[in-house]
Amino acid sequence: QVQLVESGGGLVQAGGSLRLSCAASGRTFSRSGMGWFRQAPGKEREFVAAIRSSGGISYYADSVKGRFTISRDNAKNTVYLQMNSLKPEDTAVYYCAAARFSISRRSDEYDDWGQGIQVTVSS
Repeated sequence: QVQLVESGGGLVQAGGSLRLSCAASGRTFSRSGMGWFRQAPGKEREFVAAIRSSGGISYYADSVKGRFTISRDNAKNTVYLQMNSLKPEDTAVYYCAAARFSISRRSDEYDDWGQGIQVTVSS
């Protein structure tokens, strides 16, 4: 099991940037694919980005491609989500998750989840 704690959320104006961090503890972080998901009010949780256990390969949702970047530092047991050119539609609770496999877009392939952190983008 992996314990995950997100940080870095908050309120930002449209066009601004935020960097989310997710600190992991527990089973070997470097062997886990990591992902970010988000859930807006009244909507289902959706995939945002994922990165392979060793880094190097990442996936993005079409809605964030070119604006968001996922990265990881296995020495620090931390995964990041750099969010640039933020839009009001990016407003959501963002969740960090550890995958069962090397990398995945599917939420049902993630075993461990953080508590979530609010990101609000004002217009």
